Amino acid sequence: MASKIKKGDEVIVISGKDKGKRGTVVKMMDDDRLVVENVNMAKKHTKPNPNRGEPGGILDKEMPLHISNVALYNPATDKADRVGFKILEDGKKVRVFKSNQEVVDI
Repeated sequence: MASKIKKGDEVIVISGKDKGKRGTVVKMMDDDRLVVENVNMAKKHTKPNPNRGEPGGILDKEMPLHISNVALYNPATDKADRVGFKILEDGKKVRVFKSNQEVVDI
């Protein structure tokens, strides 16, 4: 099944503590979760590892969000938009924005 949101897409968070934030999808996970760049940040306390040369301290880490909490960003309307699928004349299946039927994939 084709996914409505893919790695590299620009998305807007539509619910939760980071509602309204915009970012790029960095990683897609198997269980309907995704990691968005600079969204849902958490503090991670790490111990130093002298063998690898890693310093210890408090790091900011991006945590995964559920796919239902984000929507694809539509640059034409400057808002979040729902996604549908359309089959072109050449038989290729593409994603389209529901509001203006504009093709997402180029």
